[in-house]
Amino acid sequence: MKTLLKTTTAFTLAVTVISQPVAAQMVTKLGVGEGQLNIVAWPGYIERGETVESFDWVSGFEEATGCMVNVKTANTSDEMVALMNEGGFDLVTASGDASLRMIAGKRVQPVNIGLVPSWNDVDDRLKQAPWHYVDGQNYGVPYMWGPNVLMYNTEIFGDSAPTSWSVVFNETTLPDGQTNKGRVQAYDGPIHVADAALYLMTHQPDLGIVSPYELNQDQYNAALDLLRGQRTLVSRYWHDAFIQIDDFKNEGMAASGSWPFQVNLLQGDELPVASVIPDEGATGWADTTMMHVDAENPNCSYMWMEHTLSSNLMSDLSVWFGANPAVLAACTDGRGMQTAEGCTKNGLDDFEKIRFWQTPVSQCESQGECVPYYRWVSDYIGVIGGR
Repeated sequence: MKTLLKTTTAFTLAVTVISQPVAAQMVTKLGVGEGQLNIVAWPGYIERGETVESFDWVSGFEEATGCMVNVKTANTSDEMVALMNEGGFDLVTASGDASLRMIAGKRVQPVNIGLVPSWNDVDDRLKQAPWHYVDGQNYGVPYMWGPNVLMYNTEIFGDSAPTSWSVVFNETTLPDGQTNKGRVQAYDGPIHVADAALYLMTHQPDLGIVSPYELNQDQYNAALDLLRGQRTLVSRYWHDAFIQIDDFKNEGMAASGSWPFQVNLLQGDELPVASVIPDEGATGWADTTMMHVDAENPNCSYMWMEHTLSSNLMSDLSVWFGANPAVLAACTDGRGMQTAEGCTKNGLDDFEKIRFWQTPVSQCESQGECVPYYRWVSDYIGVIGGR
């Protein structure tokens, strides 16, 4: 794929900054590219044709701009935050459970949407989303969103596709007549507490959970108890998408929370897997390209953010990852691989049903006092360790 930037020749030569009320800085003018760009990204987010030749949205950008793209893959939001705290990166593709932490920690800078000509093409539902829009300022350019699906082995489940997350939370006999114990996986990240809370919203409504990210102490304790029970079933806590793919290929896995990315690759290899959003609903992620407060390559960074909004890149990315583009035209304009039917299959119409990742805080909207994220981190480590 070769995507040319619409604005490369329009950039002026100086880079200046102005102070913002959230103690960060914003670029006001752009010049020529610095020659390189360093990005922290989720696996599969930035492809140059090395995994599958036809999926390449880096080579054309490098040819058009002279900005050579270097990618550091991160497998969890916590890893992304740690890398951005260390510095040395220009951009990050951050999910909602990381973006607000980086804004509050002054690790990212406001984005001048006036320097992103294709901003008007962004899905209106994402332009001022609370995970990147703070105090009247955008801190990033929307990239992609989707659900955390329940992936399952179709040979094990046969015609009885799972309808509930209970197959990964509670011991049960699966349709093949065998227990699920030792044949399920769970996500290796504290945000998985929210998946347990979402399950409890349906199965223990008396707890009164309004948001899976806003838990009082009793609600939080119930979620931890569910996760402690799950630990006896789990064969692996996964955070590397490719290791999970290998496990479903070779280790007899029956079911796990997953991303559409793994489902797509496994189905592409003709493995017996499928995915569903169970009756309880699903958590999900809406990711934003954000710029480090000390980015050394701001011109290339803005060129990349503009590049990501081209409908053919968004279209191919949507097909590749099995998720939804930030530019709705990517579903219908025929410039890339995606189709309207494909976007519908990826859940484009389910936006309001997904509980998008966000960082739990102590002062929460639904009930005032909630368990903050640092507790989720330490306690989930304890759960995995058998405590």
